[in-house]
Amino acid sequence: MPVASNTKIASKYFRTNDGVRLHYLEAGSGKPLVLIHGFSQSAEQFKFQIEGLGDRHRVIALDLRGHGESEKPNFGLKIHRLAQDLREALVAANADDVTLLGHSMGCSVIWAYWELFGADRLGKIVLTDEPPMLTSNPAWTPEEVEAAGSILTPASLWETANARSDPDGEAAARVFIEHCVSRNCPADVKEWIIRCTLRMAGKDAATLFLNHGCQDWHDIIPRIRLPTLVIGGRVSLIPWKSLAWIAKQIPGAQLEIFEENEGGSHFMFVENPTKFNQIVSKFVA
Repeated sequence: MPVASNTKIASKYFRTNDGVRLHYLEAGSGKPLVLIHGFSQSAEQFKFQIEGLGDRHRVIALDLRGHGESEKPNFGLKIHRLAQDLREALVAANADDVTLLGHSMGCSVIWAYWELFGADRLGKIVLTDEPPMLTSNPAWTPEEVEAAGSILTPASLWETANARSDPDGEAAARVFIEHCVSRNCPADVKEWIIRCTLRMAGKDAATLFLNHGCQDWHDIIPRIRLPTLVIGGRVSLIPWKSLAWIAKQIPGAQLEIFEENEGGSHFMFVENPTKFNQIVSKFVA
């Protein structure tokens, strides 16, 4: 892991049009790079990007509603509402010509943003380790499931959500994160990821997970017409072939797959931030 830089990080808040107080971290100046975390994660988990890229870019990491330091209402836990929140965050931060970087569910938020607002305020897109559809259709062929990158069935979608909302939801969260990191991930880093994950209430996590798992982005992804970088991990729980499918749908998109010895897990931006930051910085420039 890289040592922390001297980057000054500001903690800021704004209020959405439905009255929810959301939090974001901001550092640096220059071309804006806006980071959107995954399901039940937080802006804090982009600390290596904020520290490592804040010397050359204006880096903004948003805590989605229900996550991190943002307010945790019992409403609005749906992907398209999170996309609306993202739009309002860009306005609040006066950010334009933005490179949007989504990790995991953060990609779904970007796809929903594209569906609602198109390229407004955007310049480039980075999609990190999210498939076109998390939950498979029982009628699909094995080839269709592989291209979709589906890691859930309708039954396991509900099982996972119910386990997270259970009083012992921490156990389910720990099992999930075990599948998200490589076997070489340091124990303290894994524990930090788990700690961030558990900051979202189990009931809220289950609500969002169900909505997230039922979104099908096959019709949205081919409509993207901005420079796009797609990043995956060879040993991630998200099948890398689904990332290759995404890259093929977007004209001119670049594809980067982290190998196992490069920290090529679902959290490659944590396990190998040096390579991740180099790739992203070159793309943003």
